[in-house]
Amino acid sequence: MSVQSVDVLYTAIATAEGGRDGRVASDDGKLDVVVNPPKELGGSGAGTNPEQLFAAGFSACFQSALGVVARQRKADITGSRVTAKVGIGKTEAGGFGLEVELAVSIPGADEATVRELTEAAHQVCPYSNATRGNIKVDLSVVA
Repeated sequence: MSVQSVDVLYTAIATAEGGRDGRVASDDGKLDVVVNPPKELGGSGAGTNPEQLFAAGFSACFQSALGVVARQRKADITGSRVTAKVGIGKTEAGGFGLEVELAVSIPGADEATVRELTEAAHQVCPYSNATRGNIKVDLSVVA
């Protein structure tokens, strides 16, 4: 598999201090959060965690990709929602890995249309393109 080449239009910059039990902030100050491991991983759960941040980014990006595809196909996705579930766990190789489920809901659309738009958005979304072939990403349709 070849490495994807990108004509960069914007670069986000964030710096972490203390890893999973510290703080992360963007260079422009718009993001500045305490991060702590969740209780399920032995942490305090007091702050957010990298998996929540990844889920937020993936769901927002996928929602935008869904909008791009819908406009191209003149489909109405008013009221649509994308929920990302990001799981973390041990891999067979002994490290840690992620898996993602993206659940898409489009009120008033039939299941086949939602599935078609979801699959098309999965081809457009930068997060989908970045994770494809690297981690398990399941797409589901929510009625």
